[in-house]
Amino acid sequence: MKKGAAGRNSKTCLSVVIPCFNERGTLRECVENVLSIEDPDLSIEIIIVDDCSTDGSHGIALELAEKYPRQIVVCSHKKNQGKGAALRTGFAKATGDFVCVQDADLEYDPSDLKRLLAPLISGKADVVLGSRFLSTGEHRVLYYWHYLGNRLLTFISNMFTDLNLTDMETGYKVFRTDILRKISIQEDRFGFEPEIVAKIAHMRLRIYEIGISYYGRTYEEGKKIGVKDGFRAIYCIMRYNLHSAPLPVQFLAYLFIGGVSAVFNLFVFLGGLSFGYSATVSALTAYFLAAALNYVLCILLLFRHKAKWSAPKEIALYLAVVCVLGIVDVGLTRLLMGTGLAAWLAKSTATMVGLILNFAGRRLIVFPEKASGPWRPQIEESTGRQTLPEDFAREIQSMQRKR
Repeated sequence: MKKGAAGRNSKTCLSVVIPCFNERGTLRECVENVLSIEDPDLSIEIIIVDDCSTDGSHGIALELAEKYPRQIVVCSHKKNQGKGAALRTGFAKATGDFVCVQDADLEYDPSDLKRLLAPLISGKADVVLGSRFLSTGEHRVLYYWHYLGNRLLTFISNMFTDLNLTDMETGYKVFRTDILRKISIQEDRFGFEPEIVAKIAHMRLRIYEIGISYYGRTYEEGKKIGVKDGFRAIYCIMRYNLHSAPLPVQFLAYLFIGGVSAVFNLFVFLGGLSFGYSATVSALTAYFLAAALNYVLCILLLFRHKAKWSAPKEIALYLAVVCVLGIVDVGLTRLLMGTGLAAWLAKSTATMVGLILNFAGRRLIVFPEKASGPWRPQIEESTGRQTLPEDFAREIQSMQRKR
């Protein structure tokens, strides 16, 4: 039994973080709805984070905390920072066994939280997401293009995370508290959603989805997310996923990087020939300058989470790959030119071959990184056996005993 911030012993304590910005009309009802799901087996801790509201929401939050002093904690920001920043503040205050996000705008029904908690309490899941697109429950009919945008963002996110989610942007995400403590939130606004999904995918957690009801509101009613947040979401998907995305996705990204480097390589090579340098000198100069550009772009765009600029081993491996492929590039260019092929075509062909080999060298040798995706059992190096999370292992043992 754990004693949570609610002030009494309980079998399970759920910390509910409510980010609030100008939600005077709905905050009180939202809090009452959350508290109504409490029962003898579930205690509720509410952390309201007022993000510098200007409509009196902060006063309502303080009134609620005075009314429910053992269950509600109020935090406030002196400057409006965004949903992600509010969640950082709230997560740091959470003391329950599990933590969830509850928007203050009444779009989500707290009664669904008990169903979302079930896989966590049983030990089957580390994270449970509520999906607005799986449920057969009540859904308010609203914007088609907003719906389509959500589906598109989920599709792109799934490509990068190798998860098969139906609703990446859902506001209902419930976490084991010990898992959430290991995640550093960087996004201040609505970029929190793709960021947190990227990070739980990279951790290879046991992720479940459960259908939920959804009572969306219109922009006239106070909906805040907009088009610019959609573009930010795409940026966040790439920023937090590229370094651990599946190989086909990483290769597509590398095609852009390699394409820029290849064009630079070709122009330097042809420039060297026009100044009277030999094909060998021009090819080597062009190749190594392009390799330097490629390295910088790889770290800035693709492998920056894994790269260590000053690590001797990384630099030595990178130089080794560059040198070996440099020999291949020069040799293939000279060979093709010897057959009568035009210089630009010979160099372009060698560059395209080098593009594939360069990606393989960088991804598999210089910047090795395990891919994101669903949970997998870990393998003990000493015994070769699979290891399971402790709580999951206990559940399996209990099931086996019952048999």
